Amino acid sequence: MKNNILYGKTYRKFFNEDDSMKEGVAAVNPWLVLLTDTENSYVNVERLASTENRTHRETLEYVCRSLDILDAFQDELSPYEDYLIRTTLAWSETAKGGSGKQRKAWREKGYPLEIHNLASASIYEEYYGCGGIDHRIVALLIRTHGLIGQSIRGEVALADSLDLRQLVTSCRLDAEQAEKVLHVLNACVIMAASEEIWNRVEGQVRACIRAILTEKEGCLREMSPRERLEALLPAAADIPEELVGFFRDKVFPRFDLWYFESALGSFSPSEVLRIMEIVLSFCEGDEVRHLNFKALSDSLYYDYEGRRHVNVYKKRIIEKYLRGGQIREIEPQASVEGGICSFGFAFLPVCQKLIDFCVEAEHSGLLTFEKSIIALYDMFGYRRDEFDRLNNEDKYLRTMNSAEESTKSTILDYVCGKSAVDVGSGGGVLLDRLEEKYPGLEIVGTDISANVIDALRKKKEEEGHGWTVLRHNFVDAVLERRADNIIFSSILHEVYSYTETENGKFDLSSVKNALKNAALSLNPGGRIIIRDGIKTDSTEEIMIRFRDENGPDFFENYRRDFKGLKELSEEQKVSAFDKDKRIVRGNVNFLREFLYTYTWGNESYAHEVQEQFGYMTLREFTDCLTGMGLRILKAIEFLEPGYPEHLDAKVELLDAEGRPAAYPNSNCIIVAELQ
Repeated sequence: MKNNILYGKTYRKFFNEDDSMKEGVAAVNPWLVLLTDTENSYVNVERLASTENRTHRETLEYVCRSLDILDAFQDELSPYEDYLIRTTLAWSETAKGGSGKQRKAWREKGYPLEIHNLASASIYEEYYGCGGIDHRIVALLIRTHGLIGQSIRGEVALADSLDLRQLVTSCRLDAEQAEKVLHVLNACVIMAASEEIWNRVEGQVRACIRAILTEKEGCLREMSPRERLEALLPAAADIPEELVGFFRDKVFPRFDLWYFESALGSFSPSEVLRIMEIVLSFCEGDEVRHLNFKALSDSLYYDYEGRRHVNVYKKRIIEKYLRGGQIREIEPQASVEGGICSFGFAFLPVCQKLIDFCVEAEHSGLLTFEKSIIALYDMFGYRRDEFDRLNNEDKYLRTMNSAEESTKSTILDYVCGKSAVDVGSGGGVLLDRLEEKYPGLEIVGTDISANVIDALRKKKEEEGHGWTVLRHNFVDAVLERRADNIIFSSILHEVYSYTETENGKFDLSSVKNALKNAALSLNPGGRIIIRDGIKTDSTEEIMIRFRDENGPDFFENYRRDFKGLKELSEEQKVSAFDKDKRIVRGNVNFLREFLYTYTWGNESYAHEVQEQFGYMTLREFTDCLTGMGLRILKAIEFLEPGYPEHLDAKVELLDAEGRPAAYPNSNCIIVAELQ
């Protein structure tokens, strides 16, 4: 059969044709006109690297990519097979196009535009009818296209594709031809979205096609409810039985799911359960068959540093609403039409303004704005806990994980016995290194931040690690199960800086309590291993000359905002500051704290300025540990090489006489064994 459909790469020529030529092309390719001359911008944000760089031709580009991919299968296909697949691909997304007038007319005819495979089949039939067998086959392929991929993702049951058996029972294809057509069609559909995904699921696609075409009636094996949920929520480390039961009894028997993972994949299982309870409250009666989460997905993303990213400012507000917080600035929103429930959250204007401010403040990089974000989200109770860095959390954890040359690795040489606990695991880099260096070691990561625990569980699931994580605070309690090693890697200074005691923050009792509870959590002969900041014994003054013209402004903010080193007066901290000459003179420990915050830059300032990195001298550390009955095996202090590398371009360090000086030591490593 002759095929008039343009090949994928040819569509660009269509834009430059004169009107008479366009009319000729349009006569045999009306799908191209529907996707080209459209006022509707339909984008699956899940497939976008950046939300801001939209061309509004993403659908057309996708269809033409799929046609280009089909070109590569020419040697495998007969002209008739090519015709079926090419026509299906060309028309499969037409429900996402059309002028405003056309779309209104389609809705009036009852075409379910939000479920584009069904609506596109209806549009194709409107143009060509469904009397001929070839048109019936194409309409069937359009109506079912993508469902196999959706079944692999857990969104629909495999049985939704059983109509494809008509390819063999009612059409002029034999079983081998039908299997080939479906394999190539799915390859084009999936590869046009992501070649990596196709490489991962091709075997599953083949198995699904064979099952659909060959399994006896009633013998088609579906995924279990738990398997479907694991496919829907691949980042969830542990899916509770309550959620499995809810989907088994109330969701899977009634509904197909659209855009589920892109909308709900970043929420916890308990949050997903609450969202689904809300959604089902809009679906009374039996008319709803499809739950569409595209509205939520579209609203949940924005660009951060040029890439698509979950808008954490919106997500934290949704999370508070789901917890039952008293919040009237957001409400669930659903529209039910034509068997489809489309769901999202509507933010009232005052709430949207708050979100917009936070996004703009984040983009500005101004220190006062970054602090304002934290203050505002604390005021409204939107932060998950006091360690919630909001949108900087992911980048902070990536930065922690990228410290490949860090001296963190050297502390692993002191691990002994059969078990180790990494306190304040952050991005999980030390957990990974422990696992790599000591196969068979029982490894536990702890943290007091809900965000960090969630991120670690996701990392464990995605990367297949054997370590476990739990939420625990050594300041408050010993571990329930004793360990051979307890490692404090760059975490005790955070304990010192953030823990509220009866004397406020920056109180050594918090560190001493954490170390005492760690000692009580050790097996006999077990070790406490510490790598952290160190305070110098010296009380001398040093000077900083800024090479960077923005350095004095950064210092002024730091001088105002840093609340640590409470034992020093303001005059002791800074004895002289000449902004015009870009020179500051002051106490070595205060300027040391400034330098090792300055290296993190503006973006992390709002968090780093709250921390005092050096809180005990080496002697104070060892005295503390020996007083708890531990024997010191190693105690050294040193300068982390990364600091000069990052700071030399920004500052020149001088002694009190103006002569070049070395950076003060930044870190220590201490190993203490329980006797």
